[in-house]
Amino acid sequence: MSTSRGPAKTYGVVVVGAGNISAAHIFAVEGLPNATLVGIVGRSPERAIALADKHGVTHFGSLDEALTHPDVDIVSICTPSGAHLEPALAAIAAGKHVIVEKPIEVTVERSRRLVEAAEAAGVVVGAIFMSRFAPANAFAKQAIEEGRLGRLLQVDGYVKWWRDQAYYDSGAWRGTQALDGGGALMNQGIHQVDLLQWLAGPVAEVFAYAGTLNHERLEVEDTLVGVLRYENGAYGHLATATSLWPGRPKSLQVHGTEGFLTIEDDMLVDWRTRAGGDAERAELLARYGGAGQGGSSDPMAISFQNHLLQYRDFLAALDAGTQPAIDGSEGIKAVELVEAFYASAKSGGPRAVRERNA
Repeated sequence: MSTSRGPAKTYGVVVVGAGNISAAHIFAVEGLPNATLVGIVGRSPERAIALADKHGVTHFGSLDEALTHPDVDIVSICTPSGAHLEPALAAIAAGKHVIVEKPIEVTVERSRRLVEAAEAAGVVVGAIFMSRFAPANAFAKQAIEEGRLGRLLQVDGYVKWWRDQAYYDSGAWRGTQALDGGGALMNQGIHQVDLLQWLAGPVAEVFAYAGTLNHERLEVEDTLVGVLRYENGAYGHLATATSLWPGRPKSLQVHGTEGFLTIEDDMLVDWRTRAGGDAERAELLARYGGAGQGGSSDPMAISFQNHLLQYRDFLAALDAGTQPAIDGSEGIKAVELVEAFYASAKSGGPRAVRERNA
């Protein structure tokens, strides 16, 4: 007879924000046996009420009301990027754990304020970078660490996407410096930025060009191209855009002295090594390949499965009294790189990446 025990605790979650990305967090919470959705808070009462009714949970009229509810253990922040800090600080002050949609905030300074408040309060912060949990990306990390590709030479990330003008016009915060924090790099490309630094980083220096090439009324870029110099001596390309119709799958390419791999939309699409043969390649493509669900032209076409995997890790960390795989400090690293790219694009010269946790 099995003696296995279930999860130590069921965690109550309130989602703050009723925009598109809230669906991913709700999917994750509803898909886990040790989590339950308690309610929704939103800036737009109509949308928040409709979302709460759809899922049969409470609509809270304010964050303060939600934070006093006895069943709330975790606050999921799904507000516009530049409005993550304030609700997170309120949740932390109330003793709640926090999981924040990417980016953790739009500047390193605001991100650090959030992380330091959580550390002082003794609560846990998780930063959503769900692409790390995709099996193909996790395999890439393992393969690099095991030396299967040899010494890294070049690691590139591409997010050549399309968003029409209606996408930006659909929300007053979209395309603004204050609430979007940046354009195609900060909003759409930051997952690839995180993967680049996770797989091949730290990054020593970057250089970038950025501009608004194919949209109107934006304060931020819709196109950025850049290069990276990693501390291990490897180089890299980065291209992020919402200007490139009809949009292409996001891509990650890793080249080493002994082989290379390509991942598109979080699925392995190519693998070749000097030591391996066709059988190895076929086996790995069968295990980690397939048709990915990407957001090249539709932000709602992205799969939510990796959000669920990240939530599972976050709850397991709470059970164990440890930090999740992507805690607040990990979340800052991608914001730090984005800031460096923007600083380079503004100055017209290369930019050193600031000291970690300086």
